Amino acid sequence: MFYCKGDEKLEKKLLNEVKKFINKTRLALIICFLLIFSVLSMIVYSVAERISSEMSQSAIENLSESLDLIQGTIQVILNKEAEFQKLLAREISLTEDPVAFIQSYDTNTTMVKISIVPSGEYKGISNNGEQFSAAELDFSAGNTVDGLPISSAYVNDMGTWAYTMKCQVMQEGRETSVLYIEYIYDSFEKALPEKFYNGSASRYVMDVESERFVLKPKGIREREAGHIDLQDFYRANQILEEEIHENVSQSIAAGENIMFYHEVRKKDSLIFVWSVNEGAIYLIGYVPIEAIQREGDAVNQNILIVVFVMLMAFFGCCVLYFINNRQQYKIRKEREAEREMHQKQLAEALQAAQIASSSKTTFLSNMSHDIRTPMNAILGFTTLLAKDADNPVKVREYTKKITSSGQHLLSLINDVLDVSKIESGKVVLTIGEFTLKDMVSAVDAIIRPMAKERRQEFDVTVSGIQNENLVGDETRLNQVLINLLSNSVKYTPEGGSIWMRIIGLEQRSSQYEHIRIEVQDNGYGMTPEYLAVIFDAFTRAENSTTNKVQGTGLGMAITKNIVELMGGTISVSSEVDKGSLFTVDLELRIADGKTDEEFWKENGIVRILTVDDEEDIGRNIQMLMEDVGVHCDMSLSGEDAIRLVKETYEKGNYYNVILLDWKMPGMDGIETAREIRKIIPNEVPILFLTSYDLDEVQEKAVDAGIDGFMSKPFFVSAFREKILEVTDKHATKEQDQAEEDFSLAGQFFLVAEDNEVNSEILRELLGMEGASCEIAENGQIALECFWDSEAGKFDAILMDVQMPIMNGYEATKAIRQLEREDAKTIPIIAMTANAFAEDVKEAKEAGMNEHIAKPIDMGIVKRTLGKYLKEKESV
Repeated sequence: MFYCKGDEKLEKKLLNEVKKFINKTRLALIICFLLIFSVLSMIVYSVAERISSEMSQSAIENLSESLDLIQGTIQVILNKEAEFQKLLAREISLTEDPVAFIQSYDTNTTMVKISIVPSGEYKGISNNGEQFSAAELDFSAGNTVDGLPISSAYVNDMGTWAYTMKCQVMQEGRETSVLYIEYIYDSFEKALPEKFYNGSASRYVMDVESERFVLKPKGIREREAGHIDLQDFYRANQILEEEIHENVSQSIAAGENIMFYHEVRKKDSLIFVWSVNEGAIYLIGYVPIEAIQREGDAVNQNILIVVFVMLMAFFGCCVLYFINNRQQYKIRKEREAEREMHQKQLAEALQAAQIASSSKTTFLSNMSHDIRTPMNAILGFTTLLAKDADNPVKVREYTKKITSSGQHLLSLINDVLDVSKIESGKVVLTIGEFTLKDMVSAVDAIIRPMAKERRQEFDVTVSGIQNENLVGDETRLNQVLINLLSNSVKYTPEGGSIWMRIIGLEQRSSQYEHIRIEVQDNGYGMTPEYLAVIFDAFTRAENSTTNKVQGTGLGMAITKNIVELMGGTISVSSEVDKGSLFTVDLELRIADGKTDEEFWKENGIVRILTVDDEEDIGRNIQMLMEDVGVHCDMSLSGEDAIRLVKETYEKGNYYNVILLDWKMPGMDGIETAREIRKIIPNEVPILFLTSYDLDEVQEKAVDAGIDGFMSKPFFVSAFREKILEVTDKHATKEQDQAEEDFSLAGQFFLVAEDNEVNSEILRELLGMEGASCEIAENGQIALECFWDSEAGKFDAILMDVQMPIMNGYEATKAIRQLEREDAKTIPIIAMTANAFAEDVKEAKEAGMNEHIAKPIDMGIVKRTLGKYLKEKESV
């Protein structure tokens, strides 16, 4: 069709015609659709009505079939019971003693009682040992099961509806006795369907003679047996028509089945009365019509669904293009979602890489800062040392500061190596016996000077510990305590207080001591945010107060790992500006050897007095000393102690030892000692037991008659050693002093060291002590030097471990195997940077006498060599 652009009237006319045609077409389609839909609806309704009617009839038939199935199930149960009873009667006929057989027979949930009555008698015996009388049973109705008479229903001794069947016991063709077995109706319940018509129907079992319901559906309200019968059923369900009652009665009397419609609980229902065992019992109940028609409704619903689907398919053809577009849109969305997921995964991977890189950067930054700080001091003071070499005062000052910085640098390196070995799982505990006293003393010797320098009070208490001799890794345990306590010293301001408490907890096993270690301070404290990461590596509290404290941030991570490696737990609580409390719980095995009780008897110590204003300390000493057979009296003041001493002395039963605290309210320890010394002989030792620095009181205490000093906390082993020292039977102090004062002058050593700088330093250090040495560059050369030397040339061998050609372990083993007399006896001391506990163990196993960790401390070297060289001289 052609038209001119300017002909607007023609254009509008054509557009109107098109719109009219479209509207007419739409109206025609709508009318056709409505007609088709109306026809289909009428057809569907007609079919649904017909199917509903047919399904209802089918459902009634199905109900009949279900009732027949239930009837058959009950009949089978009865027949099986009768068959079993016949077999049992046959088995009884073969036994010599039927009564004994019955009494030995076990009942079950179905058969509740088995009885036997001899022929011609009225009474017999049951399997439960009770007397049985058949006169109590009613068999007058004449009902049977597989030829066996069955009694009317009754309530048995358990309050449950039951019935009994009897069977003759025949021997040689004559009846010798009658077997009675009691069964319960409740046993039918297990064989019948649990939910009849999905629980909407009701089903009872009725005994015909009594018209009582002997089996009720599950869930019905409990009532006494015998109180539910057919009349109750009528009343409960409003079936009050006499005509219906009459028809039901006639059907039951004739043993016939009957169904009828009636309203039950405002629902149209189908009532059924169904005969079982030829009318001896009846199934009675009802099924709502809606439950019966449910299947028909389901079919109608399915038909409607089919029609609806067909209509939807019709409309679907019209919108196929739209669906296709939607599908394409969905595919695009899925691809976008997949792309977003990949981008998210890449972002997470990038974030993980950035976190790892950040952790690495943080570690390197921390280590760079912490290592460069002491290194800067070392290099700076080395430069100053070269500049002021002629000034002895400054040289000593610079040397002291270089040594301090070097020790700090060494502690940083040790921390990094420790955490590396722990995280790689290469740490091995070195288990051995140790005493709690030695461990506490070692820790106290390190921490107390640190606390004293900052004018802090450091208090140590031990309570409730029953066994001092324990088995564990003393070195690692010391490391845990020193880490915790040194942190408390660093993060507690000057003048603050630090407490270490070792508490004996209740033992879970007689072979293990359950110990709790508490380290508490009143320092700066920690924020909740920092508490959450305190045991992570490379973390430190950051604030204006603590930023000046140096460290790697590895101490707590190492501590936690060591505690967990020992099988213990560690926890912390803290408040800002109030302090912190670390708690470590451990179980350590008790060593086989215990304190020798004979020691106290041999030294005549059977009674002591402890004087301390803290009652817990006195109680702890009492408990520990009573364990070794020593009676301990306790006094809380100096005045009371003087009174006790006077009373006992006047009775001629004075104390063998007196333990005195120093600072007590009222009369202090020194004044108390002076007064006590006026009463008792000089032979009775008075010992100071105090947690304070002895330098403050030692001179005054000696003047007051004090014989010795002991540091708190109290240990039995430390007390024993002090008694030996006071009685002049132990010379530990003198021996240690002798080792400390041992001179290396004139000694000649073989040194195995591959590092020229280290060998030169060692040569100079030995030279400063008046000793000399011969350097071997590796283990092989050291072995050859010793082999070529004459006996006694070398006083000892100082052996490095990591060397080329032959390491220190191999060289030591080779020397010990040489066929010369001094090869087995010459002291071989490991001097190595391998400073872990397993390295010490490996050195001992290789045949080395001792292990000294680098960097070299000449005090340790002199004490170690002194111990072996003095022994060599005395031989």
